[in-house]
Amino acid sequence: MGRSNDLAMPPGADPAALSRYLNLAHDAFVSTGRGDPSLRRLVLESWRRSVEGGLDPEQALAAIRLDDDTLSDIRDSHPLAAGMPVIRRLLVEGAADAGLLVAVSDAAGQLLWVEGNASLRARAEGMHFLPGADWSEASAGTNAPGTALALDRPVQIFGAEHLARQVTPWSCSAAPIHDPDTGAILGVLDLTGGDEVATPQSLTLVRATVAAVEAELRIERLSPRRGPHVSVSGWTRPSLEVLGGHGATLRHGTTTTRLSLRHSEILLLLTESADGLTTAELGVALSEDEQAQVTVRAELSRLRGSLGPIELASRPYRVTSPVDTDIAGVRADLEAGLLRRAVGRYRGPVLPSSTAPAIEQLRDELHMHVRSYLLASDDADALLSFADTSHGRDDFEVWERVLAILPPGSPRHAQVEGHVARLDRELG
Repeated sequence: MGRSNDLAMPPGADPAALSRYLNLAHDAFVSTGRGDPSLRRLVLESWRRSVEGGLDPEQALAAIRLDDDTLSDIRDSHPLAAGMPVIRRLLVEGAADAGLLVAVSDAAGQLLWVEGNASLRARAEGMHFLPGADWSEASAGTNAPGTALALDRPVQIFGAEHLARQVTPWSCSAAPIHDPDTGAILGVLDLTGGDEVATPQSLTLVRATVAAVEAELRIERLSPRRGPHVSVSGWTRPSLEVLGGHGATLRHGTTTTRLSLRHSEILLLLTESADGLTTAELGVALSEDEQAQVTVRAELSRLRGSLGPIELASRPYRVTSPVDTDIAGVRADLEAGLLRRAVGRYRGPVLPSSTAPAIEQLRDELHMHVRSYLLASDDADALLSFADTSHGRDDFEVWERVLAILPPGSPRHAQVEGHVARLDRELG
């Protein structure tokens, strides 16, 4: 029955014959622990991971980990909330008509949204396929969302390729969704239903929807933010974005301006200073060589032309108009306990190219602020989202914390354990 690892049911395959074979192979594995060599490798490896983690194929039922209030909070703050309109437009509307379900999980495998055909949704609740349930491999065994998360790749699971007995009547196609800035896994998009979900066309549709979601997230971050600071007249508070970019992006109204590094440094320092800064103080903040005051004044004069409605007063220099910053957004999310949203906002260090002493200090302070909240938390999704980024990949303490809170049967446990061991060797 040799088949591609990517496709559960290749073109021309007989679904009935394939289903009979898989049921026999499933029964043999459950009773003897031996896998038929004709099984897809990704399925057999997933079965073995699941049972080695202690999962009982005959009794396993996905754990429901999130109550309604917690689920609502996570949905409100999760980065994928911005992609749900795209998912509903491209996938959910058609799925409901076709008698299918669409599910979106977080990076830890917890289902956040399950939408689609109402009668099928009611049936799926019997196997705990519902919002708030944990469909990682450790909790539910081999399944498309959990296995796609474990492998970080698109996955199809057909019928009895599922390990848990209660799930074998179903089929599913799923693919991970990645943060467009950092590459971190944000969650998984899944299409669930009958045999038709295991076709190549279904997997193509899921992958195309994921691409559209990632594009939407990228556009949403490049577009002016529609925050709460909108007056009756329609005036929108200016915003300054400095995280992860070589220069700041300033937005006011429909205008978007990319500032030079020096102008980015100056404007950020002024937004961070409640009392303003003198020319001399700015010179020290920008350079250990204490730039000549005339040079600082010239830069401030040129900067004024890019500020639009933002008022810049002098003696001392200060911003007198309210300006939102992504730094302030991260801090506010951390204080509110919205760790997932804070990690999503924290797309990288503050102006990473800057060598200005005051910016370096601000950069270190914010990074440590984010780390301290994460290291004190038990939120595996937020921790993994941070650890998977370029600014978290070599953070030994963060990876140690992830390892400490992940159950041994987690689909990512072995990978995290190996990464911690590698960092330990490298750090001596």
